[in-house]
Amino acid sequence: MSQELILADWNARESIAEAMIPLIGRLYRERNVEISVYGRVIVKRSVIDIIKAHRFVRQVEDEELSVVDTFPVLEVVTGLDLHNAHVDIAKLAIKFRTAAEGRSLEQFVADELADAIGPIDDRKPVDVVLYGFGRIGRILARQLVDRAGIGHSMRLRAIVVRKGKAENDLEKRASLLRRDSVHGSFKGTIQVDEENQCIVANGVSIQVIFANQPEDVDYTQYGIQDALVIDNTGMFRDAEAMSRHLQAKGAAKVLLTAPGKNMKNIVMGVNHLDIAPEDNILSAASCTTNAIVPVLKALQDKYGIENGHVETVHSYTNDQNLIDNYHKGSRRGRAAALNMVITETGAAKAVSKALPELEGKLTGNAIRVPTPNVSMAILNLNLKSAAEREELNEYLRYIALHSDLQKQVDYSNSPEAVSSDFVGSRAAGVVDALATIADGNRCVLYVWYDNEYGYSCQVIRMAQHICNTTLKPYPLSGI
Repeated sequence: MSQELILADWNARESIAEAMIPLIGRLYRERNVEISVYGRVIVKRSVIDIIKAHRFVRQVEDEELSVVDTFPVLEVVTGLDLHNAHVDIAKLAIKFRTAAEGRSLEQFVADELADAIGPIDDRKPVDVVLYGFGRIGRILARQLVDRAGIGHSMRLRAIVVRKGKAENDLEKRASLLRRDSVHGSFKGTIQVDEENQCIVANGVSIQVIFANQPEDVDYTQYGIQDALVIDNTGMFRDAEAMSRHLQAKGAAKVLLTAPGKNMKNIVMGVNHLDIAPEDNILSAASCTTNAIVPVLKALQDKYGIENGHVETVHSYTNDQNLIDNYHKGSRRGRAAALNMVITETGAAKAVSKALPELEGKLTGNAIRVPTPNVSMAILNLNLKSAAEREELNEYLRYIALHSDLQKQVDYSNSPEAVSSDFVGSRAAGVVDALATIADGNRCVLYVWYDNEYGYSCQVIRMAQHICNTTLKPYPLSGI
């Protein structure tokens, strides 16, 4: 193809992607319909983002796919009386090629989405409060603001922090939300309302509440009722301490963004159905546990796991010292940005809280390394059934594209991928297929994970499940 034709083809695809943006936006704002391309959400995305999402399909599927294929599907979706759904237009487009059975595209899409056609859910939004505003808290705030709009059923109402020493405390909080050295600038506008002690982000008014203890807060005085409180401070780790949140007026449930004692530790996609309506104190486990458990479940389901070792190569965290100084933990007092630091991890033992069948079968250790974000888990496993490398990778590719673990497990086969390429990954973990080792009953898997953003996505998914706001995915069946 000549250079002129290549450019013309690109311009045509850009034009189609531009036409898709308003359709996607209206579906999201007015009908609570989320559009994706093989699990990659394209709501509030740029023209280039939409085209790149389609290129991902070429990387992991045998078939080529572009906006030329999905735009007609999107047009049909827009014409349906559809509400409260997550629609994967790429899966619909590919499924139409093989399963149309003589039906027109209009009839095929209508049949596939028939279960979602009907009136919009008019339930009142659930109030959400972020207790703490550190690394995870600010990413959660970004995600909650990004999801705000008509028809959405979770809304960020407040953040709770301790009063800082600076006079311009509120402006400093807003600035940390506005700019992030790892995840980039906030996509939108942020204003500070000093009079009402609020941060206004993309039209979402977030009350800033200063308090030293959970039980000191009265949320009802801010109009907040029956709220889900997401504790991201790391200060409280057991059910007794976490119950202090429930003493606050207006709080109904509390979710911990760390491993918890004497409470259910949930990994979305694996044991989230264990959550009962009466559970009001829950843990979202750790970032590492969320990264490895979905992959382990997939392997356990197909091959069975005899035993193994999990080695975590983890970016440094705020718990470590920037330069050598006293620290109560072993080795963590040494300069985080200058050293690899061997430390303990409870992730291997924590696996059994989500997958009881692996109780006592895994050991674990961790190495903190001089990178600010994105970590890796190396799973060295002995399987009950033999698996060859290509077969194992093909199975994990299927898990990432078509299974119930699609949101948790992603798949990469790029020969040039490095840690920074996974900043902003929404998956709990990404299998690096080219690094897979398999020999008989033994295998070694390398799983990347954004220990900040990817984990926060899992927390949001859990919050949606608790609040009963998860959108049902379509199409319902596989390709």
